Amino acid sequence: MKVSIDKGKTLLVDGPASAILLSGKVEVFGHAMKLNEKIVIRDGKRMPIMAEQNSTLELHLGENACVEEYEGSTIPPSWNIAYERLLNVAEKPRVAMILGAPDSGKTSFCTYLANKIVRDGYRVVILDGDLGQSDIGPPCSLAYAVLTRPVTDLFNLPAEDVFFVGETSPRKVVERAIQGFSMLKTNALKHNPDFIIVNTDGWVDGEEAIKYKTRIAEEINPHILFFVQRTSELTNLLNALGSRNVMIVESPPAIKQRSREKRKTLRELGYIKYLANAKVQTIPINWIEIKNPGFPYVPSHNSVDSKRAEEISNILGFNPIHIMELSKEICIITAGEKLPNPEKIKKIEEMTGKKVNVQLKGGEEGFIVALYNASDKFLGLGVIREIDYRRKTIKIMTPVSERFTKVIVGRVKLDKNFKEIPMGAEHSVSGAS
Repeated sequence: MKVSIDKGKTLLVDGPASAILLSGKVEVFGHAMKLNEKIVIRDGKRMPIMAEQNSTLELHLGENACVEEYEGSTIPPSWNIAYERLLNVAEKPRVAMILGAPDSGKTSFCTYLANKIVRDGYRVVILDGDLGQSDIGPPCSLAYAVLTRPVTDLFNLPAEDVFFVGETSPRKVVERAIQGFSMLKTNALKHNPDFIIVNTDGWVDGEEAIKYKTRIAEEINPHILFFVQRTSELTNLLNALGSRNVMIVESPPAIKQRSREKRKTLRELGYIKYLANAKVQTIPINWIEIKNPGFPYVPSHNSVDSKRAEEISNILGFNPIHIMELSKEICIITAGEKLPNPEKIKKIEEMTGKKVNVQLKGGEEGFIVALYNASDKFLGLGVIREIDYRRKTIKIMTPVSERFTKVIVGRVKLDKNFKEIPMGAEHSVSGAS
């Protein structure tokens, strides 16, 4: 449908949708659209199209998409002031870090800053530090991109480098996430950028969140921190980081609030992007290094001796598919639909003096993995389809065709349509409290 918009007004388009500029002059996050240029608005995203002249657009709205008119601009005046302040930083590359609660407008502000920088002829790197709502890299990852032209959605940028963390939240993986920020900043500097913009996740409440953001700031060492807030929700974080060069900028007045389900949908678009055209590969386990200390399914050289295996089998009343003994834990893989009685697990723990972790065969299916080559370069994502304990092979569905030598297992499971599935307790049991 054709939509006309008067100068000075903004069209707020909620995806899934697309827009083509037929006449006039409009801006999206600081990007001046060209005539006949098409932009796509993903499901769960809102795009503000600001008219600088009387303009006409062709809109195509998908299911549940909508459009409304807003009087004036949704870009707060402080955003341009923030850009001018960043320009005045003397050191190069100028490094900015963006903080804010969920749905505060951090990514919109990041996109606006990056577009202004590119339009003025500078080179900018955007480091995406949001594990759960990653735009540049796949979900569960940190990533960065080098921006060479204005964009309306960071999702369309190709990732220059990716650091796989394996979780959608940093709460349980703080140290690994900090390691990722450090590595990516080091690699980003090799591109000789004029600016590095670091976007962060929305975890800002509580002591642990404040410690995490403080750790990121210490690692990144930004010249300026931009706090995107509606009212005073970042007061505690401001108090913790107030000794640095900080500036508060407003959230957009028409920001879209997303439900948990909508956030999940956005992540699933990321999985689909990075798993498109995936095929199942069968790889001997001794050809690759599989990393994740908490993943109990991988056959290893730590298999228990025959005597210990017989003792465990006698207590269980059956022969497990695989028994693996680690320094503090015994992992048992069993077939069937039911797990052993916890009392039997407790007896094994008393006999061995170690925690026992029993998993049902098939529970390995769906775990997301990151694939790396011998130079430790991220090649792409995959999903475990099966582990064959007799043949000592692993089946991974992935679009990666290059030879990979390391597999890092994440803590997220996907179904065959690449949708997240709950990590239920029905596939495991432990006798330890």
